[in-house]
Amino acid sequence: MRADGTFSVTAFVPTGTVPEPAVATGLPVGVATMEKRFEGEIAGRSATLFTAAYDQESGVGTYVAMESFEGSVHGRSGAFNFAHSATTSGSDRTAEFFTIVPSSGTGDLAGISGTGGLTVDADGTHRIRLDYELG
Repeated sequence: MRADGTFSVTAFVPTGTVPEPAVATGLPVGVATMEKRFEGEIAGRSATLFTAAYDQESGVGTYVAMESFEGSVHGRSGAFNFAHSATTSGSDRTAEFFTIVPSSGTGDLAGISGTGGLTVDADGTHRIRLDYELG
């Protein structure tokens, strides 16, 4: 099954860098927490642990995120985790990864599995897609 939605980031809180001793690289690694709100066939909220090696000026870098979602998918209520990452060279998005964490579903979403994706439209609209099964 496929579910689509839009989301907004309601909080982005940098928490620092990776634990000491740090390893110096061309792009420092940062860590943050995020909160998001979702609307559409995917509706609810999430709490995210976000890490990135990213250059704000050039837009070059890679992020890795672990997200905990609670709400509904196609009207079925519950919670689950999903992980996602992507790389950008400043003008593109490559090496995308998105998976629903096995055995993380609760409530009506118990047994959820699958993949998905995140995109940002030219007008700044953030979109999420889930390609999922309920087992």
